[in-house]
Amino acid sequence: MGTLSLPRKVAVLGSTGSIGVSTLDLFDKAEVEVEVTALAAGRNAERLAEQARRWRPQLAVIEDESKLPELRERLAGSGIKTAAGAAAVDEAAASDAQWVMSAIVGFAGLAPTLAAARSGAVVALANKESLICAGPSLLRTAKLAGGTVIPVDSEHSAIFQVFDPANAHNVERLILTASGGPFRGWSREQMAHATPAQALAHPNWNMGAKISVDSATMMNKGLEVIEAAYLFAMPAERVEVLIHPQSIVHSLVEYQDGSTLAQLGPPDMRAPIACAYAWPDRLPWPAQRLDLAKAGQLTFETPDLDRFPALRLAKEALAAGGRAPAVMNAADEVAVAAFLDRQLGFLDIARVVSETLDRMAGESLTAGSGDALEDARATDAAARRVANEVVSGLMASA
Repeated sequence: MGTLSLPRKVAVLGSTGSIGVSTLDLFDKAEVEVEVTALAAGRNAERLAEQARRWRPQLAVIEDESKLPELRERLAGSGIKTAAGAAAVDEAAASDAQWVMSAIVGFAGLAPTLAAARSGAVVALANKESLICAGPSLLRTAKLAGGTVIPVDSEHSAIFQVFDPANAHNVERLILTASGGPFRGWSREQMAHATPAQALAHPNWNMGAKISVDSATMMNKGLEVIEAAYLFAMPAERVEVLIHPQSIVHSLVEYQDGSTLAQLGPPDMRAPIACAYAWPDRLPWPAQRLDLAKAGQLTFETPDLDRFPALRLAKEALAAGGRAPAVMNAADEVAVAAFLDRQLGFLDIARVVSETLDRMAGESLTAGSGDALEDARATDAAARRVANEVVSGLMASA
């Protein structure tokens, strides 16, 4: 496999989350020779220490500074350097890695993703917020540094694999598939009483809490529409969503000659991670093979924007442009956290996002300082303040 037989320096940001764990598991299963330069996690010091002892990185970072003593104790005598805090995570991202998995969930992943892009590394992107809040700047930064961004979301990986940049002008539509989440067949009346446990029970994928709730509201798919528009320089009106409950067809690219190309595979995040790691080569590993005869029928349906308004809100934010997608993202993070804390009902998530966008529509969402990170931080902070006010108002009226 050429260069795959050589040691390759990698860093994993968000190593204790579902994507980070899958990344390290893939390296194990594929038996690739990698030198892990850095591992970074949020607050799970126990798992981070276990990973560090297995992979022997130069640096192990915990974002939650209160967890640093525990991490140091667990790694005592290992010789592995430890650090804590957001600046240390950025340092891990800007290490001498050639390939960086960016899998920190939420807005917190933006700064380290930009740091990785500035280093000239290949950025395997699993952090949606980096594209939502600063997509054009991130992609430009990576290109200027001599690196590249390869998407890890299964949908964007699918498009990446069948999208021919040389024929981009011949692309008619990008079609993202969506499982429909756990509430695909639910009425709005039923969803009004949905619990966090029910929202977290995704039928096909094993994901973290935030992404699972976003899948249930279909905000996850809305964010992916925005990502696709940025990643593949595609106008908003040419990015569509199709419900596909089996999660086997991961996305499609329709060309002007009537040909539609799709990428298929079992629902396993290690497959798009393997693609991002080895591209343009292919990584041999004991992956589950797709058995279409066993899968049986593959079904598709149009998403219901009345029952799942988050998808409509995301398309409107993309069309509005400027900082609107970042405002939407911040409001969603606030609303999802409030739902998981049982402060809001499930349907209130979209209400918080909608009202936050409405309240901030009168503000300037296009002018900025020219610094992508500082602009994104200012927008995020302002949107969170407004979203928290909306949450408080909904709680008071409940």
